[in-house]
Amino acid sequence: MDILKYQNTELSSTFKPLSISTHSGISAHFSKNADDFVVRELPLYAPSKEGEHMMIHIQKKGLSTKEMLSAFSAFTGAKMRDIGYAGLKDKEGLTSQYITIPAKFCGKLSAFNHQNIKILSSALHANKLRVGHLKGNAFFIRLKKVSKTDALKLEQALANTLKNGVPNYFGYQRFGKFGDNAKSGFQLLNALKEGKKPRFNPKMSNFLISAFQSELFNRWLSLRVELSHYCASFSAGELRDIFASFGLNESAQFFKELKAQEQFFKLFKGDVLGHYPLGAVFGCDELENELKAFGEHKKTVQGPLFGKKMLGAFGVAGAIENIIISPFSDTLGLMNGSRRPAIIWADNLSCKYDEQNAHFSLSFELIKGAYATNFLREVLGRDDIFNFFEED
Repeated sequence: MDILKYQNTELSSTFKPLSISTHSGISAHFSKNADDFVVRELPLYAPSKEGEHMMIHIQKKGLSTKEMLSAFSAFTGAKMRDIGYAGLKDKEGLTSQYITIPAKFCGKLSAFNHQNIKILSSALHANKLRVGHLKGNAFFIRLKKVSKTDALKLEQALANTLKNGVPNYFGYQRFGKFGDNAKSGFQLLNALKEGKKPRFNPKMSNFLISAFQSELFNRWLSLRVELSHYCASFSAGELRDIFASFGLNESAQFFKELKAQEQFFKLFKGDVLGHYPLGAVFGCDELENELKAFGEHKKTVQGPLFGKKMLGAFGVAGAIENIIISPFSDTLGLMNGSRRPAIIWADNLSCKYDEQNAHFSLSFELIKGAYATNFLREVLGRDDIFNFFEED
């Protein structure tokens, strides 16, 4: 195991997190357009039907979320900062989402007309929507030029995601066009540590620091996936030597019990877990019961977004987290920190193969914050899937 790749302080943009899937890449063609790529936001709650805001369900294509918000701002006279939204949606493809506008600006909303925006519904609501106020997103994706053999491979790969889950990595979009957002965030933290004034505004500073946290999260999750692959491939004795090579000296019984875990992604006593898909996080003291809940998709491991307010793991789980954060430990006090689901599962997953046209269509839902790119990467077994997507 190359621990150094997980501790590289250069924060190279070439780091590629490991997949759970091990199959060779599946051949398919994808074009992100309104017919082949559809994203539908799943609201966390329905409009309250009363209040000082208007909740509007919109459908758009060929516009980023910010461009769509700008169009509503220009039409209604509401300032951009007063318009609420729960999440960003792709510019390409057909997407729908919810926004809120102060009701006092919505008197002429029935006259709104835009060739790339359609209002699906509207109702009064008590509060302004905030980022994150959504349940998740539903996706429809049509893959083309798929042979019958590859369609069978896709079906098996989808079944594997239901069994093993999908690593909830942050997508490449998080790290910027040139992959340098995390590095900029680290440089910003070092400047703050030295008492220097940030050269970015507060919003951009927070975004870059979150990109740095996201990079460390991806490293931690990739390391956990790598360890899980080792558990599937090596004996308990061999695992003991592998773990010892990076300072984790555990008993023979520990590795015997680790090998006995039936699921792919291995859990440790000391992991931080959380109810799935939503719920409080807590330390894992009784592993046997939590393994059952994990297998039933009722709970999942919560990975570290490092910072001073993050609930820490302990035992082996804590030691593994320390491997990732140790080269950057002097930045911990400058970040708040939290936890993020590490392994997720797609809901309402379905697929259909049109052999005549060589089209393979799939529909699925992901929790908020999860990236469709990661799901498709796991299914297709291809890193170039990232070239298909440019989310806001």
